[in-house]
Amino acid sequence: MAERESLLPTRPSVQRLGRDRLLSPVKDFRIDALGAGAGPGGVRALAAALGLAMPSSIFSDVPQAQPVVVFKLTADFREDPDPRKVNLGVGAYRTDEGQPWVLPVVRKVELQLAKNDSLNHEYLPILGLPEFRTNASHIALGEDSPAIKEKRMGSVQALGGTGALRIGAEFLRRWYNGTNNASTPVYVSAPTWENHNGVFGAAGFVDIRTYRYWDAAKRGLDLKGLLQDMENAPEFSIFVLHACAHNPTGTDPTPEQWEKIVSVMKRRFLFPFFDSAYQGFSSGDLDKDAWAVRYFVNEGFELFCAQSFSKNFGLYNERVGNLIVVGKDADNVVRVLSQMEKIVRVLWSNPPAQGARIVATTLSNPELFTEWKENVKTMADRILLMRTELRSRLEALGTPGTWNHITEQIGMFSFTGLTTKQVEYLVNEKHIYLLPSGRINMCGLTTKNLDYVATSIHEAVTKVQ
Repeated sequence: MAERESLLPTRPSVQRLGRDRLLSPVKDFRIDALGAGAGPGGVRALAAALGLAMPSSIFSDVPQAQPVVVFKLTADFREDPDPRKVNLGVGAYRTDEGQPWVLPVVRKVELQLAKNDSLNHEYLPILGLPEFRTNASHIALGEDSPAIKEKRMGSVQALGGTGALRIGAEFLRRWYNGTNNASTPVYVSAPTWENHNGVFGAAGFVDIRTYRYWDAAKRGLDLKGLLQDMENAPEFSIFVLHACAHNPTGTDPTPEQWEKIVSVMKRRFLFPFFDSAYQGFSSGDLDKDAWAVRYFVNEGFELFCAQSFSKNFGLYNERVGNLIVVGKDADNVVRVLSQMEKIVRVLWSNPPAQGARIVATTLSNPELFTEWKENVKTMADRILLMRTELRSRLEALGTPGTWNHITEQIGMFSFTGLTTKQVEYLVNEKHIYLLPSGRINMCGLTTKNLDYVATSIHEAVTKVQ
């Protein structure tokens, strides 16, 4: 008791210090009182007795976080009253009218599911809807994949591509090449989707590095730098690779360049973790967009592949993702999935069904599958057309620099090469919203705003250095 009392200010010292001196930081007072064994109620009573004010909230010291850039950009766009405004930042497909598009095949399947009285809202298995996991994995790996034939692959339904990345990262941090390997180097491309750093950091990795990817001077792939960084990486390092339509650059290695990458990664015992967010949506061809992943599997790699169905199914808010695990044999995969089940249990416990049912129904029905591929090609073709049209307009205007990279890149995004100041000019003076990096979403372009955007880019490049 005497020990407890010694931790609290005595009445005589309180009287000598006076009221003004008592208004010291409340958090210091609370620590002393709690350390003395007084619970929250005791703290309040003691504060009242001493005439001290308690904080208005236990969250008073929480700092304001910076907003997520791309979502802040969208919010600013919505609040902008200027009729000329164009949103080239949001990472979602838009029609030529600038509107979201519900794929016709998705609408058809949604109606089928709504009329199916046999469906209910019971929990799915922890690892997800079996028919979704199977069909999703097959379109990535291909029906003739040796991993499928030899039963040395498995998968986990996840909350979008981000959830698939997080499950994979969490597993690798706990179990990759041993146990609890938080210090294993994780390499992401420079630049990359900003969430890659956040996901692996949140999973506990403490050594996240970059490998060279974008050559700003030639506005293309820095293959030499990429290969050198792989050669110099510690053995068993983890490399996050973009399966197709690299975000944000839109620049992918060619098959011949992928072969060189595979050669180095195999020799250096580097682990490939693919992020496949745009299969089919990139070129309009499912097989072409899955080429890199399938090549690695055929070369005997163990790997992870995070799939997202946000873009190619337009299911942005359904959060439909899948993590594919390819191992050396079936036994290894079974044990890996057993651990992933434990990870899922404490993260989201059980995945949602609706989006997974839409994807599974579509992929398992030949007629619906064909219709889906046509829908995906519709989106891919519109993006390719916008690339061609933007480049032709910039070149017709005589815009300084070269613009062939606009059509050489692929997928939703284009890394324009615009500087930060030129981007600021476009946002502030022209009400064209894009990321500070100069990345634009080609889906934000329409036949109605192409001339305005091209002219504005021309002005930015010629006026702002």
